[in-house]
Amino acid sequence: MTFLRPALLASTAVLALGVPALAADPELTVFDWAGFEEPAIFQGYIDQHGDSPTFSFYGDDDEAFQKLASGFRADVAHPCSQMVSKYRDADLIEPWDVSRIPAFGTIDPEIMASPVFQDEGGVWYIPADWGATAIAYNTETVPEEDVSTLQVFVNPDYAGRTSLPDSADDVWALAYLATGVTDWTDVTDEQFQAAADWLREAHQNVSAYWSDPNQMAQMMASGAVDVAWSWNDGPTYLKEDGFPVGFQREAKEGSSTFICGFVNLKNGPGSEDKAYDFINAWLAPSAGPALLDVIGYGHSSSAAMAEISEEDKVAAGISAIDAPVLEQTPNDPAQRERQLAEFEKIKAGF
Repeated sequence: MTFLRPALLASTAVLALGVPALAADPELTVFDWAGFEEPAIFQGYIDQHGDSPTFSFYGDDDEAFQKLASGFRADVAHPCSQMVSKYRDADLIEPWDVSRIPAFGTIDPEIMASPVFQDEGGVWYIPADWGATAIAYNTETVPEEDVSTLQVFVNPDYAGRTSLPDSADDVWALAYLATGVTDWTDVTDEQFQAAADWLREAHQNVSAYWSDPNQMAQMMASGAVDVAWSWNDGPTYLKEDGFPVGFQREAKEGSSTFICGFVNLKNGPGSEDKAYDFINAWLAPSAGPALLDVIGYGHSSSAAMAEISEEDKVAAGISAIDAPVLEQTPNDPAQRERQLAEFEKIKAGF
């Protein structure tokens, strides 16, 4: 039995081939995560132009950056917030003209607060979606008390039964939280080393690192793992298939949140006007419920979030919680590179 949705199965297959997928409107190419090509999220664009943009997919943020830095051309890309300074430093992006984005003012001011997103040079980033990274677990095999703490990932009872994302940002968010750090923008060498030591211990329990939410969902559905550090979408897919999955955001040490959004790539091959049409469609209030239904994520726009009931927010794991939260806001690029290098060593067994 497969737990991949048909659309995501096609996306993953194309991603494996490393070629553009879902060729549609040739005047706009969106470089994106697989799954975000679902038309409901940007229905206004289709209503206006009669077709979806052409999508090309990537599997993680660093892969996307390297491909664009190596000359791949697209009009719009969808990085998460920690990558924005890297795109700016590499001169790959240009500011958005927010006078052409009527709903820009509806973006939550807290989400826009980073000077990496906007400064005297302009608005470099349009936050679009956000989610949580927390403990996904099989409710039939894992007692609730075990997932009341992030130490479940180093619990010897789960040796070979856990999965972590193949994402340096997410695993370091986990390791910092597990060792008492809730703000990664000001980390001491001692805190970094404590987190690295904890992550090495957690690595001993890992059955496999997942590279996309469908892979995580498949591992849990097959019984290969019982506990995973997961984004919202994995549990969303599992629930739709009737699998007994829990999503624990209120472990005593806390959980994490992340923000992703759109950058305007320099020298894009397509239509600048259509790039703005795409962003405007994404920021429409109707995109909030569509995004939650398709991916399980929250929306950056307060108007879009207002279209989602509190009950649905709770079910999806995007409601307010009473626990520490490490926000994956942009941190020091040098620190991020240090974390990335250390994570590669840990995965290799060093």
